Amino acid sequence: MLRSLNEIRGYVLQAEDGEIGRCKDFLFDDRFWTIRHMVADTGKWLPGRKTLISPIALKKPDWNSSRFPVLMTKKAIEDSPGLGTDEPVSRQHETGLFQYYGWPYYWVGGRTWGVADLPGQPLGAMAEMESDEKSESGDDHLRSVDEVTGYHIQATDDEIGHVKDFIVDDNSWIIRYLIVDTRNWLPGKKVLVSPTWAESVDWGQSKVMVKMTRDQVKNSPEFNPSVLIDRDYEERLYDYYRFARYWV
Repeated sequence: MLRSLNEIRGYVLQAEDGEIGRCKDFLFDDRFWTIRHMVADTGKWLPGRKTLISPIALKKPDWNSSRFPVLMTKKAIEDSPGLGTDEPVSRQHETGLFQYYGWPYYWVGGRTWGVADLPGQPLGAMAEMESDEKSESGDDHLRSVDEVTGYHIQATDDEIGHVKDFIVDDNSWIIRYLIVDTRNWLPGKKVLVSPTWAESVDWGQSKVMVKMTRDQVKNSPEFNPSVLIDRDYEERLYDYYRFARYWV
């Protein structure tokens, strides 16, 4: 199912033996545009610490109660490799974290989740996935959703708005769309842009360059945040822009 990340922020995180805090932010891999870590706000329980939870350890949320079940105990989280609140997430830290929990490396194997397309699939192959890739600098490719919210979206002929939110597939944790707020140009209209339609991203200038014109965006199917995105809407969107469908 496709869900807004802003909707998930603030959800209570429920470990196997009690609450551990709330969802604060997400870190995504800018090569695959896939969420690699949820950042938990653990408040007074683990102060001064950045607590990371992989989608591998997340069960399906309870949308009615705004709670996210986590397949960990509080003790396991407390004893996991620590990271300061303002420290970048290095590949070395990720390697230690994944080894601690017994998770397979997502950065080895070439598929969305390493040797799998979805997180949480069988873990037995981890020992066979040792690679020099694990020593790469992980923070070179990990981006904060908080940080990228507000990035400008540049069409081929002019700017069209800024990133307001992200739409994620809650099975694969791939970011399927950026929600673009066009209020400075088209008051009240929001549109969806897939990261796969981006020509490039200038991380230094906080700008995403997309492969469509301003007029194309202006006349595109409007996005209604109050309505769940269904396949019918996606088909109309992809047909309009004439881009290849990701689900085919």
